[in-house]
Amino acid sequence: MPENPFESPCACGAAPSQGTEPRFSISFYAIVGTIALIGWALLYSQLPLIAETLTGLIPGIEKGSHLYESVKFFLYDTPKILLLLSLVVFGVGVLRTWITPERSRKYLSGRESLGNVIAACVGIITPFCSCSAVPLFLGFVAAGIPLGVTFSFLIAAPMVNEIALVLLYGLFGFKVAALYLVTGVTIAVIAGWVLGKMKLDDMLEPWVKQIRDDGSNNAPTYPTLAHRLDFAWDSVVDIIGKTWLYIVIGIAVGAGIHGYVPEGAMASIMGKEAWWSVPAAVIIGVPMYASAAGIIPIVSALLGKGAALGTALAFMMSVVALSLPEMVILRKVLSVKLISIYVAIVASGILLVGFLFNILI
Repeated sequence: MPENPFESPCACGAAPSQGTEPRFSISFYAIVGTIALIGWALLYSQLPLIAETLTGLIPGIEKGSHLYESVKFFLYDTPKILLLLSLVVFGVGVLRTWITPERSRKYLSGRESLGNVIAACVGIITPFCSCSAVPLFLGFVAAGIPLGVTFSFLIAAPMVNEIALVLLYGLFGFKVAALYLVTGVTIAVIAGWVLGKMKLDDMLEPWVKQIRDDGSNNAPTYPTLAHRLDFAWDSVVDIIGKTWLYIVIGIAVGAGIHGYVPEGAMASIMGKEAWWSVPAAVIIGVPMYASAAGIIPIVSALLGKGAALGTALAFMMSVVALSLPEMVILRKVLSVKLISIYVAIVASGILLVGFLFNILI
């Protein structure tokens, strides 16, 4: 067994040898893929019921208790993230067979700023929470897209999405929804641009840099669609094998906080008109884990208890863009130092937005 996992055939850098037949035929992928997609959709749609049923079968857990909510959250989000991860990685794997590192670098050469804007806009239309946006982030990094551009996507994907915008519009009106959209995209673009200018590629984990090097030095070719699907399947096996434990640990942390953090305590802190309320809201929000759509009803409840709008939105942004579970998962891809820099820059943008909203509204 080689020390470097990429010395053996793997999804992330190995090209099919000349004349090598695909592992499975197109007809096989069509039949099995259709069955798998139907099963995926059915399972995904029933996850809330499955999680609630399984939680209720555990002896000694009273329905509605903190422990019940934590366990139900864990049993729902773990398969949800793994299912999304599998589907996203497979899709990105297929795309990566066309998007070579050299082609990506050539297109974005001298256009990093445009790339940041494009990545942030792509992030808005992808309905992913922070943890399920990580696979696409990894795919972009592995494809040779500049690191700063990929960070713009990673920030925008969970922070701003169409569901969150509709809910904000319904709860608070057009002005708040528009301000949230503009500030969220601005944070993603500027933070990604700053991170890109800092030239932090050396702070990627070695196995991720190996993917890039393999792709740069030996750009793979895929003669048929079946070869591309083989690569995508290998990507799923390889990346999930490297990240599943981090995902489970991250969701476990989020589940504990989800079930036990008292809403009233947060409202009392965020409702105080003091300069430190915005930083305090960000600090409280970082360890949490939820999608923008999931946290907005909580923000609405906090506002009803007297929390300032800017403080509440800063809290929401920190939850969805800087969640502790996301950092745990990203640790498999980024060094601790790079994660720290990323958190510092994004947190600074969120603080600015919080103060700005409190001043303007």
